[in-house]
Amino acid sequence: MNVEENVNIRNGTGIRKKRRLWLKIIGGILRALVLFVGIVFIVHVISKGVEKNKIETYGQYVTVDDKQMNVFIQGSGPQTIVLLPGQGTPSPVLDFKLLIDELSPDYRVVAIEPFGYGLSDTTDKARTTENIVSEIHEAVQQLDIGRYILMGHSITGLYGVSYVNSYPDEVLAFVGIDSSVPNQPGMDVKLPLKSMQLLQQSGLMRLLQKVSGDAYASLDYDEHTKEQMRLITNQVGGNATLMDELKHLGSNFKNGEQLTYPNELPVLLFVQSNNEQNEQWVPLHEAQVKQSAQGLMIPMEGSHYLHHTKYKEIAEAFKDYMKHIQ
Repeated sequence: MNVEENVNIRNGTGIRKKRRLWLKIIGGILRALVLFVGIVFIVHVISKGVEKNKIETYGQYVTVDDKQMNVFIQGSGPQTIVLLPGQGTPSPVLDFKLLIDELSPDYRVVAIEPFGYGLSDTTDKARTTENIVSEIHEAVQQLDIGRYILMGHSITGLYGVSYVNSYPDEVLAFVGIDSSVPNQPGMDVKLPLKSMQLLQQSGLMRLLQKVSGDAYASLDYDEHTKEQMRLITNQVGGNATLMDELKHLGSNFKNGEQLTYPNELPVLLFVQSNNEQNEQWVPLHEAQVKQSAQGLMIPMEGSHYLHHTKYKEIAEAFKDYMKHIQ
C-alpha cells in the first residue's frame, strides 16, 4: 500500500466518523424535540381537563338546530341591543363585559355567543354567512325579541350587513365596533389553517401565550374575569367550528362584497383611526356610512378591540347618537 492510498483510507475513515457524529447530534436534537413536544402536549391535555372544571357558567341557553347556544342578558331598558362578537373571540360575553356594564343601565343588552364560541356548542354545519346569520336570528326569535339594535365587533360588519338586509323590519339600527367592510381588500388570502389548528391542539399555542405575557394585564377587567377568559380561551381555541369559519372567510367576503346597508337604516361606526396595516380603513368606513341617510362614523385611536379601552366613550357616543335619531 503506497502513501497516497494510506492517506485516502485515513481521510475516508475520518469522513465516516464525522458523518456518524453529525447523525448522532441530529438524532439527539430530534429526540429532544419530540420529547419536548410530547411533554407540552401532555401538559396541555391535563391542563384542559383541570381548567374545564374551573370555568363558571354565565347566561342561559337557547335551542338552535337542536344544539345549545349561550346568550347573556343584562339590563332592562326599553330598547334591546343584540351584541355580536368578532371572529374567534373565545368568550364574547366576558370580552364585552366592560361595554355591557356601561350600556345596561339604559338598555337591555343581549350578548350572543354563536356556535363554537364561549359556552355554546360546536356545530358541523358549514360556517357560511347565511348559516351564521340564520342561527343568530333563530336565537333572537327564541328570546322573543321583536325590534332591536344590532351591535357588533369586527366580522359582525360582514355578517351584520347581510343580517339587516335579511330582516329589515326587525333591526332599528346597526352599530359597528371597528367592524369589517364587505369590500375590504386582502380577504382572499389563504390561511394556514392546519398549522393554526396544530399549534392549538398540540399545546404550543398555550406555551406561546404563556411566554408572551398577559394580554389582559393592562385592561380594566377584574382579575376573576381575566382568569375566566384565559380558561375559556384554552378550551375553545382552534375548535373545528372556528376553523371552519376561517375556512369560509374568503368566500363569505366574496359573496357579500356588493352588500350595502339600507338607506333608511341608522348606521353608527366606531373605527380605529390608527390602522397602519390598512391605510384605506377609515375611507372604507366613510364610504359605508354614506349608504345611510343617518350614517355617522366616529374615529378612535386604539387597538382593533376598541371596546377593551374605549368602552365608556363608545357607550356615551352611542347613547347620544340614539337620542338624535329618534
